[in-house]
Amino acid sequence: MEDLRLTIGNKNYSSWSLRPWILLKHLGLEFSERVLPLDTPQFARDIAALSPSRRVPLLTHGALTIWDSLAICEYVCELTGRGWPSDRAARAVARSVCAEMHSGFSILRSQWPMNARAEGRRTAPNPERDADIARIEDLWNDCRTRYGAGGPWLFGEYSVADAMFAPVVLRFRTYGPRLRAPSAAYAATVRADVHLRDWLTSAAAETWTIEDSEIGR
Repeated sequence: MEDLRLTIGNKNYSSWSLRPWILLKHLGLEFSERVLPLDTPQFARDIAALSPSRRVPLLTHGALTIWDSLAICEYVCELTGRGWPSDRAARAVARSVCAEMHSGFSILRSQWPMNARAEGRRTAPNPERDADIARIEDLWNDCRTRYGAGGPWLFGEYSVADAMFAPVVLRFRTYGPRLRAPSAAYAATVRADVHLRDWLTSAAAETWTIEDSEIGR
């Protein structure tokens, strides 16, 4: 297999970078990574030569470039034959869940940016954000109830769905919403994941700060 290279943003802030990174780790794929610091002249200079969208993450595999988180996840699942539930109905639900995460929850994402180093942050209440959180909890509970009997993840075994929601778990870790018991149990599983712990260790070692993402006190 030709070498895989994943270009990502700051591990502390780049939620979209975390998603394919952690899936590649769970699938056991060897890859090199390149971190481009977001919101810097270096990023603007380097990303223009790498990505047609001028965004991260992007995966290169030989001459091929894939430049969207969910597209990268789909591609590496094709490479390995793993990453989606084997059951057709479960797989369809998993894809629906991932698509909803990919395109939705804009209030949660904008008001609670991912900040992997931060814990114990507090922000003003917001009913629209609460609605996003409630919908996420409903999704998690539905997946775990219907399809999670085979393991601790949303569909039993680790899948793209878990990768897509990993940054949400980190947001909950930072801003501390009160979760229902099943959601809290799933979030604890995600936080204990060895690959997520490795990501957090790297994020803690970064020196870059993006002031717009330093929300709450």
